[in-house]
Amino acid sequence: MKFQPLEKSIMELQQAMEKNEITSLELTKFYLDRIEEYDKKGPKLNSIVTINSHAINDAIRLDEDRKTKGKYSNLHGIPIVVKDNINTFDMPTTASSVLLAENRPSEDAFIVNKLREAGAVIIAKTNLSEFACHGFTDGTLIGQTLNPYDLTRTPGGSSGGTGTAVAANFAAGGLGTDTVNSVRSPASATNLVGFRPSTGLLSRGGIIPVTETQDTAGTLTRSVSDAAILLNICVGFDPEDKVSAKQIKHVPTSYTDFLKADGLRNKRLGLLLNTLGNDADVNEVMEESIKLMRENGAKIITIDVPEFEMSRLNKECDVQYYEFKEQLDKYFAKASNSPVPNFQFLADSGKLYPAIDDFIKKCAEVVNPRELEGYKNKLLNIIRNRNTAYYVMAKYELDAFVYPHQNILVQHVGLQSQQGRNGLLASTIGFPAVTVPAGFSKQTDEAPIGVPVGIEFMARRWDEPTLFEIAYAFEQLLGSRRLPPKTP
Repeated sequence: MKFQPLEKSIMELQQAMEKNEITSLELTKFYLDRIEEYDKKGPKLNSIVTINSHAINDAIRLDEDRKTKGKYSNLHGIPIVVKDNINTFDMPTTASSVLLAENRPSEDAFIVNKLREAGAVIIAKTNLSEFACHGFTDGTLIGQTLNPYDLTRTPGGSSGGTGTAVAANFAAGGLGTDTVNSVRSPASATNLVGFRPSTGLLSRGGIIPVTETQDTAGTLTRSVSDAAILLNICVGFDPEDKVSAKQIKHVPTSYTDFLKADGLRNKRLGLLLNTLGNDADVNEVMEESIKLMRENGAKIITIDVPEFEMSRLNKECDVQYYEFKEQLDKYFAKASNSPVPNFQFLADSGKLYPAIDDFIKKCAEVVNPRELEGYKNKLLNIIRNRNTAYYVMAKYELDAFVYPHQNILVQHVGLQSQQGRNGLLASTIGFPAVTVPAGFSKQTDEAPIGVPVGIEFMARRWDEPTLFEIAYAFEQLLGSRRLPPKTP
């Protein structure tokens, strides 16, 4: 192999294949070897649920197609991992639950189909918090995924399997899902770029759901440019997801057009005071990041918006409890090969991960949620907060909000709860948000280069272009991406 794939971007990999310096087959084998060395052996990161037995043959076919038909897209021959709550026709979709170990969809999810049409190799399915219900990537099927920067900590969640896999170079990039924090939390914890698009930009068709209001798919990548490439491929209207119709006329020709090194210049960013905590390591990273952005042309305006306090948002806006049962029952009704017939079966099974068992049982009791005052009030609060966000951005002439994704370091394994995360505002009001590596905590024996800290930017709905300008420029200035010491 003439080319070293480690830590290379999607375009670097694509260019190497165009120059015959590496093939998709060699690249796929490279990633499979790393999965064996570091996920199954060595530190046993435990991020991969299922390796695609067709990946090698898919890579061979795509190499031949490159010769005879030409390149499909910038993802042609590029191995990608997919969170295991997203349907794939050639692998089970388990939600990391023993109850769905034999759930074998007959069709790909809409966004997975888009990846395959673009020539991507779906190399593996990744671990998640069981049914995407909590923030530490553990479940009854394969257990806890570890953080490759500090094996005593979680990789965040619920898309922590994708986070660990991409951070450890088991694939060129990956897909996750985000209901509250679930793409951006692993990005912050594993030194990645996590992009949650405007709700409706990526179809939820063929994804095991939590809520209609808050769910979206998202990307986890080692660079902002890789996120733009993945998003370019995955966007599109899906008749199975009516919310995706709202994206029409909001999708640019290419998100890569907005990767501008001076993208921070003259940007006005609102630093939300109520997102800050008392963790010295996180605060130091944030202070340095704010200083750097100011030095490079950004205007930072400190703002206090009481409505955006996270515990208040959780109490007044999060609708998981009301929507989970109805949404999951819709999935099971369409899943002809699922061993689980309905939500009540889950609640009665006695086989759920202990941390989610009580929540599932409470959700099972919800009947006719649209008639419940609590649900109606939360939906009204979401509308009010969305309007407040638009108003505050207009009043202060903001391009985006900025804050730490998690205002404390990601939690240790076994604590069962991720505190201090700030992702719920974007999740409830449907605005796009991206988490970008901002630095590391102090070094310790457990974390030889420190624990990653992520900064998050949130823009108006459908304003992904502005987010790409800001995130790319910030990334170029700071260059905080580092290979995990546990997976050299």
